[in-house]
Amino acid sequence: MTLTLNLTPEIEQYLTQKATEEGLSLEAYALKLLTTIILEQKKQTKLVNLLQSWIDEEEDQEQQETGQYLIQALDEDRLSDRSLFPSQLKGITW
Repeated sequence: MTLTLNLTPEIEQYLTQKATEEGLSLEAYALKLLTTIILEQKKQTKLVNLLQSWIDEEEDQEQQETGQYLIQALDEDRLSDRSLFPSQLKGITW
């Protein structure tokens, strides 16, 4: 596929300089940039989708038990007698 771009003089100068530094033609350097950006966006989209799938999954028993253990451990390992996660605020502030 052929693609024609109308670049500002500043962008053309920048691309030409970078292409020269890498020993590439302007077209090869522009293609390299586009390919890199597209691959990074695909990777980012995959990661976002993975994180979203983790968020969307229902918590299983092990995750709930781990969460309860962490809350208990944080409350017990404090210098203050004040609970960090008071049960009366569960579902309100945590």
